[in-house]
Amino acid sequence: MFNKVRLLTPGPTPLPERVRLALAQDMIHHRKREFAEIMRRVQEKLRLLFGTEGPVLPLSCSGTGAMTAAVYSLFEPGDKVLVVEGGKFGERWRNIAASRGLAVASLRVPWGEAVRPEDVAAALDADPSFKGVLIQVCETSTGVLHPVRQVADLMVGREALLVADGISAVGISPCPMDEWKLDCLLTGSQKGLMLPPGLALLALSPRAWKKAEATRPGCFYFDLPRERDNVLKGQTLFTTPVNLIVGLDASLDLLLENGLELVYAKQWALTMLVRAGTKAMGLSPLAREHFAWGLTSVWLPEGVNGGDVLRLAMEDWGVCMAGGQDQLKGRIVRIGHMGWVDWADALAGLYALDRGLIDMGGYSAARDYLETAMAAYRGALEAGPGVLPHEAEVRS
Repeated sequence: MFNKVRLLTPGPTPLPERVRLALAQDMIHHRKREFAEIMRRVQEKLRLLFGTEGPVLPLSCSGTGAMTAAVYSLFEPGDKVLVVEGGKFGERWRNIAASRGLAVASLRVPWGEAVRPEDVAAALDADPSFKGVLIQVCETSTGVLHPVRQVADLMVGREALLVADGISAVGISPCPMDEWKLDCLLTGSQKGLMLPPGLALLALSPRAWKKAEATRPGCFYFDLPRERDNVLKGQTLFTTPVNLIVGLDASLDLLLENGLELVYAKQWALTMLVRAGTKAMGLSPLAREHFAWGLTSVWLPEGVNGGDVLRLAMEDWGVCMAGGQDQLKGRIVRIGHMGWVDWADALAGLYALDRGLIDMGGYSAARDYLETAMAAYRGALEAGPGVLPHEAEVRS
């Protein structure tokens, strides 16, 4: 028996009490002064979170909506874009771009591996007509962290815009937009921001804003220049998800009150905990080198059905984790450790995974895997946020 469900999926993530209380407040009108004051306060915090001097637009949609808004606002039918495709969400970039009528070229990388920045540069050198590069910071389906900053460095001086899906990265691992020279950074509410689904956030660079202003919007709903004009007045273009904005105000306070460096230090330590613990259990990571800070994907033993393992972890131990998608379905488990998750939640996830595997038969993990995980966690915290690998390649 268990007293609560531990949500260890790569979104949605658990809600802090302060956020839940904010969400429960009485409704206010989205066109009145009280709401405009909240929006202006939220804008200041969002600029810190995104690391940008420009406005950050709240959109009433999922993260996929923000991806659609970026493609439909920055490119016109016939424009050529390069999609980094190394998982389900790289595929989503391709599908959204195709729906806009763009000429799409995919730079495919094996699932579980990160793109090489030099390969992006080579593709752009071979065809200077590309108008954009679409990439994930974190490919959620695999747990890979693409070297987006290095890609951005190699794109300096080129016409192509760099559009980055930070849905599983913003508020989880460093991706400062202006410093990294990203032209578009977007995220969703239900991951590192510790909110329910339904709100997306998007920011553009000055040159991306020029492109958006010169591009005829691809649909009525997503019109980023008009959305920006309303945000600057403390409003949104259409009906606002008022309670999500009020909750965002509270969640941003939680993220910023002690500094983002401490948020990243905690996320890095949790990543080390889960990677060390699963390794001690005899499980291999899908992403070996460039790995996400908010989720860990591990291969299951041969012949073990991932759906059964996840079912047992939930039914017997109250831990909800995620499985693989497409060709990885049933073969991997994705353990989320982003947002309002702590070391005790992560250890519970490891234990539930271990028991689920044992109950499937013929599996026995090392008995010290929990101790190994905690030692890795303490070591990462003691190293301090000043030595986090913000720029270097991360290797396990």
